[in-house]
Amino acid sequence: MKILVSNDDGVHAPGIAALARALARMGDVRVVAPDRNCSGASNSLTLENPLRAQQLENGFWSVKGTPTDCVHLAINGLFENWLPDLVVAGVNAGANLGDDVLYSGTVAAATEGRHLGLPAVAVSLVGRSLAHYQDAADITADIVSRLEQQPLPPMHILNINVPDIPRSDYAGVEVTRLGNRHRAESMVKTTDPAGRPIFWLGPPGAGADAGPGTDFYAVHHKKVSVTPLQIDLTAHRMLAPMASWLETVQPNKR
Repeated sequence: MKILVSNDDGVHAPGIAALARALARMGDVRVVAPDRNCSGASNSLTLENPLRAQQLENGFWSVKGTPTDCVHLAINGLFENWLPDLVVAGVNAGANLGDDVLYSGTVAAATEGRHLGLPAVAVSLVGRSLAHYQDAADITADIVSRLEQQPLPPMHILNINVPDIPRSDYAGVEVTRLGNRHRAESMVKTTDPAGRPIFWLGPPGAGADAGPGTDFYAVHHKKVSVTPLQIDLTAHRMLAPMASWLETVQPNKR
């Protein structure tokens, strides 16, 4: 099995090293990741500048680009005669729960793999100290082994969130839906050395829709959350109501 590993925390992050170790037991792993932290990059691509890739001493590839750039490049040109069977992104330093997935570069790296026709997984470690990367990587490898036996349906992604505790303390593995957060807290205003105002993004909101069945609830109760995601953002239930709503709109009327 050939596995492409990427992330959004950067090629030197501890989570990606742990994930590469765990997945190396399953086959040929190649790591292609941003040269710096790109958290929150979502699905952005670099369009105005060339991508530069450098292989490091540990064999990992460092790319001056976004997580999406890394996966796109790895599949469409970086390697000769090598195409992955699977894309795995992580282990992210911090949660990707609920609406986090819209901003996450980790989930975006997996999404790009799916856009290019490959099964894909994103994995994140949830907690404050973030000490148990290898445990999260190892449980991910077990889930990936199930994918090898029973592949995902087309155009779906697995979003895994793992509590930052020893694997022996996991309360189980649960299939969940995305919850959502309260609105984020206010921006943090301060000044630069010249006295000019600058702003930092405020802390994310707490879980709002975080009851049983959600990813928030599972992780809070020491379970590994596995959420199947779909790329199609169409609100299908709204198609018929919207058609009725638009009946009075005359496109050629002035």
